[in-house]
Amino acid sequence: MLEVTLAIALALILAAFIAGIVDSIAGGGGLITVPALLLAGIPPVNALATNKVQGAFGAGTAALAYARNGHVDFRHQILPACLSLAAAFAGSSLVPYIPTDALKIFLPVVLVGIALFFALKLGLTDADRHQRLSPALFSVTFVPAIALYDGLVGPGTGSFFMIGFVLLAGFGVLKATAHTKFLNFASNIGSVVAFALVGAPLWKLGIAMGVAQIAGAQLGTHFAMRIGARLIKPLLVVTSTAMAARLIWQML
Repeated sequence: MLEVTLAIALALILAAFIAGIVDSIAGGGGLITVPALLLAGIPPVNALATNKVQGAFGAGTAALAYARNGHVDFRHQILPACLSLAAAFAGSSLVPYIPTDALKIFLPVVLVGIALFFALKLGLTDADRHQRLSPALFSVTFVPAIALYDGLVGPGTGSFFMIGFVLLAGFGVLKATAHTKFLNFASNIGSVVAFALVGAPLWKLGIAMGVAQIAGAQLGTHFAMRIGARLIKPLLVVTSTAMAARLIWQML
């Protein structure tokens, strides 16, 4: 069984706390926790699985906080959440069998495009806008596609959900963030179940980091709901750009 020293565990818990703040506002918390887990000497599959465990705590906490303040109604999100969970489970189950290297080549370009959209698009506020897809069509097409990607690859899932909610579902920035966290929580649970079946997560470490994620997510959602699009937009630009840079660095 893999073990980590107390000093490394404390460093990972701190990383999870910071990631919880960032992820609850704009996504991209995995930018912090996945490299931290790998630097701690944890093998890639175990690191990815443990990251999903701790990430579920943060996403769930953020979703609950947004729901308590009326930004997401869980009753109307049962279908998309179930589809997100199932698709992520399928994606994580297929990880050993499907090469994803080709997909990763295009990811930096897509992420930079998302960053430019949120940086340059005028009029993106917390107000709802024109809806291009009906809720039902959005739920059965876009949601499982992104959740499947989350289970297979992962980086940028929050950004992809965000841009879908804004461009296709017509949500304001804060409402899109709230719904993104709920669907991301569902996809994390689906991936955790798939990884658990092969014994990949380091449960004690994942839960310890998850507690820190809860604290970070509570702080992050407080700032997001208080400041709204003025905070979410620039942080989303930064995280999307950072994810693109990290992927390019990995390829080089």
